[in-house]
Amino acid sequence: MPATPLTPGELDQVLTDLPGWSVRDGSLAADFKADRASVPGLYLAVAAAEDEANHHAAIHILYGTIGFALNTHDAGDAITALDTALAARISALAAEHGAEPAGG
Repeated sequence: MPATPLTPGELDQVLTDLPGWSVRDGSLAADFKADRASVPGLYLAVAAAEDEANHHAAIHILYGTIGFALNTHDAGDAITALDTALAARISALAAEHGAEPAGG
């Protein structure tokens, strides 16, 4: 069954449970700051979680900042529950690696 886009109300509710995440350019996005040496480990942990979920983020790394943007291509690039679930997993992995939301 294809993923269903979240309604604006559903998305607002989910965002209350995802500190540091927001909607940017049609994607669910967040940036995390970490000690630069811990960024590669965080990336590898996220890559494994993405593969397990068969759902992948656009990732941007610059020094000690790692950014993620999620949307579901099969749902017309909309934000779905697949994205919010992976965002929650990324947040947990970021915390495990000493990264904190960078804001935004």
